[in-house]
Amino acid sequence: MVSTQELPTSVSPETARDLKQNGARLIDVRTPAEFESMHIPGSYNVPLDQLSDYRKDLTESVDGPVVLVCGSGVRAKQADNALREVGLKSLTVLEGGITAWEQRGQDVARGTQKWSLERQVRLVAGALAFTGAVGGLLVWQPLALISAFVGAGLMFAGITNTCGMAMLLAKLPYNQGQSCDVRQVINELSTDSGNESVRAGRA
Repeated sequence: MVSTQELPTSVSPETARDLKQNGARLIDVRTPAEFESMHIPGSYNVPLDQLSDYRKDLTESVDGPVVLVCGSGVRAKQADNALREVGLKSLTVLEGGITAWEQRGQDVARGTQKWSLERQVRLVAGALAFTGAVGGLLVWQPLALISAFVGAGLMFAGITNTCGMAMLLAKLPYNQGQSCDVRQVINELSTDSGNESVRAGRA
């Protein structure tokens, strides 16, 4: 087991791998569908949109270092802030998310492939902006406000490092994938002995 000393704000895939090998828990805060598509073997799935309901339980269940994982690092940083607010300090974020992990040649487990949440946000935001611009020019001028609204939303997302559209899309059936029982995941976190077997919410 690694010590509970203060960890850096973020770590490289190689450092995250070493921490994992020495007993750190990896908590993946992506949607169940994203987790099912590809995840780090041995990691636990606690979706960001459910984290606020269980963060105190997580704090009580985890007694060692935690590496937070998402697609690119943005959602993991949000999870980091949320968990630190309730007293969990031995945290770090995987730099570049699972995308960087895979690019560096680290092991991943794959399942049914679905679009990442970040890709879905780009598609929806682009479609809305395009529809507003073209509709405003060719159909009805006030439709251009759609593009302005999307642009303002993206600016807000950049300033606050949050994304309301992503939070809404995460709740769609497409992004739910296999059942994720966060309560069971928390129980496993508190009793984990390094077993790599596949369980609900973990693989």
